[in-house]
Amino acid sequence: MKILVVGGGGREHAIIKKLKENETVEQIFALPGNGGIAADATCINIAATDIEGIVDFAVNNKIDYTVVAPDDPLVLGCVDALNEKGILCFGPNKAAAIIEGSKVFSKNLMKKYGIPTAKYEVFDDADKALKYLETAPIPTVIKADGLALGKGVIIAMTREEAKDAVVSIMQDKQFGKSGDNIVIEEFLTGPEVSVLSFTDGNVVVPMISSMDHKRAGDNDTGLNTGGMGTVAPNPYYTDAVAEDCMQKIFLPTIRAMKAEGRTFKGCLYFGLMLTQNGPKVIEYNCRFGDPETQVVLPLLESDLLTVMQAVTNETLADTEVKFSKKHACCVIMASQGYPSSYEKGYEITIPADLLNSTYVAGAALKDDKLLTSGGRVLGVTSVANTLKDAINASYEKVENIKFDNRYYRNDIGQKALKAGEEK
Repeated sequence: MKILVVGGGGREHAIIKKLKENETVEQIFALPGNGGIAADATCINIAATDIEGIVDFAVNNKIDYTVVAPDDPLVLGCVDALNEKGILCFGPNKAAAIIEGSKVFSKNLMKKYGIPTAKYEVFDDADKALKYLETAPIPTVIKADGLALGKGVIIAMTREEAKDAVVSIMQDKQFGKSGDNIVIEEFLTGPEVSVLSFTDGNVVVPMISSMDHKRAGDNDTGLNTGGMGTVAPNPYYTDAVAEDCMQKIFLPTIRAMKAEGRTFKGCLYFGLMLTQNGPKVIEYNCRFGDPETQVVLPLLESDLLTVMQAVTNETLADTEVKFSKKHACCVIMASQGYPSSYEKGYEITIPADLLNSTYVAGAALKDDKLLTSGGRVLGVTSVANTLKDAINASYEKVENIKFDNRYYRNDIGQKALKAGEEK
């Protein structure tokens, strides 16, 4: 089989490495891929948002199956365009991808179908939003309606911060048209849990839960990032919580989307907050999370391509999806200064025995050298029988991967370790 994976980050690298395990896979193309992915797939310089270019490539190269991984092409209708040419895909169509593409849509969906989430108000006028904030409970959360590279959510601890966020998003257009509408919602507290799930629109098969580390600095300090590391499973996500989520959140969401004529097929990501009043949805993503994928897929014992095809063919109920009982830890190695300004172009040295457990996100090949080209450069994952051993193994690997101006958090998984000890 010829497989095409749309995207070019650490998530895509993890997907590609897992797809390679299937013996029927002859060749994998990555559009656009990156310098590190080039070791595992043929990278073609076509942007993930160039829908016409992706379709032309897939048709001309007789691609058998496509995995559309990032949010942008999904929301733009990449799956629809490929399906029109008879190319089978993993990923939701445009109608279903709106669950991430519009926070206003997803909040209204949850309200209509009684899916637990934070209380909220929607605004399309900055002045009305600012007036509302004069008496709104603080802290509060301000969200741009559309996609904003994972940066469209601002937690405002003061009224002034909240008003600044509204001005920045709605008037200064920090995120362009994504900020034409905003959601102002209740600030929830409790442990956060990420749950990726396979769904064919009829059944939901949750993957191993995970815990992300969003802040740039140790002890959750510094700016919000795309994620500085993850561990799996998440100790807060007990069997009882999982069953509660299945009955009150996962199945109701899939049924709601179907009822709206937007059947969701692909990977649906549930960002959850375990509040004192039970689990609530913070956000939906219409695709695999990054870097959650880098700890979840290494624990998948079933064949990924087989599961993905079952999603496409709506036969997921008849397909075994099995995960290891082990633990995984991924530490992100970034460029010093990320997520603000940083220098790039530094040579990366990865020992040969670590290539299989390294997922490259921001690197380019030049004269056969792998050079840093992004903020998050790569993720290093280890799997072990205990979380402590997985954490220690990842940090041991990190010490052996070299590039100038490298930066990483030193406390990935520590909160999960402590939570596990308390249980």
